[in-house]
Amino acid sequence: MPRPDVHRLGVKYRRTPLLAIGRDVYLDTRLIITKLSEVEPGHENARLSVATTPEQLALQHLLHAYVMNTGFTANAIQLIALHNKAWMDPAFIKDRTELIGTGAFFSDEVLKQTRPEAIRVVRSGFDFLERTLLSDGREWLLGTKGPSIGDLDMAWSLLWMERVPGAIPEEWISKEIFPKVFAWMERFKDAATQALEDLGTPTTLTGDEAAQLVLGSEYHEVEGQVDEGDALVQLQGLKKGQLIRVWPTDTGSNHKELGELVSLDAKEVVIEAKAEEGGSVRIHAQRHGFAVTSYEE
Repeated sequence: MPRPDVHRLGVKYRRTPLLAIGRDVYLDTRLIITKLSEVEPGHENARLSVATTPEQLALQHLLHAYVMNTGFTANAIQLIALHNKAWMDPAFIKDRTELIGTGAFFSDEVLKQTRPEAIRVVRSGFDFLERTLLSDGREWLLGTKGPSIGDLDMAWSLLWMERVPGAIPEEWISKEIFPKVFAWMERFKDAATQALEDLGTPTTLTGDEAAQLVLGSEYHEVEGQVDEGDALVQLQGLKKGQLIRVWPTDTGSNHKELGELVSLDAKEVVIEAKAEEGGSVRIHAQRHGFAVTSYEE
């Protein structure tokens, strides 16, 4: 739905969650998780196990690519949509049609027609985990002491399906067929519950209070540079300080960030955007899954 509290900061991004550390605002769950894992451990940070070996780092990268680029997540969401009656609300469909660019995804007829293929893709994911990574008895996907970013990447859509009755078709996906995967999901839920207990009760703020807190803070990160060797920088002639647009390439592409280019490298782009009532924030986005282009008035 429209997010006026976020717009106060000059952020057009429609999806959630968002993370603000000082006046740095981070888009997309994957970037948020990465940034949080880099925060020094303390009462405000439930520390993840970190991939350290070349094999763990490679596997973490490949798991993210598997989740995002093979259709696994999209098909999991299709199974959720078919059984989530709240998604059939006309106001919700209208809003998501504007966000996604089409309402076909929410058609009950289309969802039923595509259900067999969605089951096949999701079942293949369960089979992949059961027969490979979890087959040797490890507790966590990267072989780490506790859950890592790799576990988060794979777990969130599976646990989302599990919370929606009927989304996981028990004829093809069950604890009996994939005992190791479901045991891993239970471990992940236990770890998440413990992390929430360790963090304590969060403080709830109004939109105005949050905006004032963010805009009244210092920047969290040291200002970076624009990599002049980057292909996009060279081909578009991008320069530090010029106005550019940044937007997600999958859903929400109608809502583009506008700001001055602060830094850009192979992994991340940062712009400085003006807040509605004065001041500014630095908006961070991954390069993967986000488009960047110069702004022409």
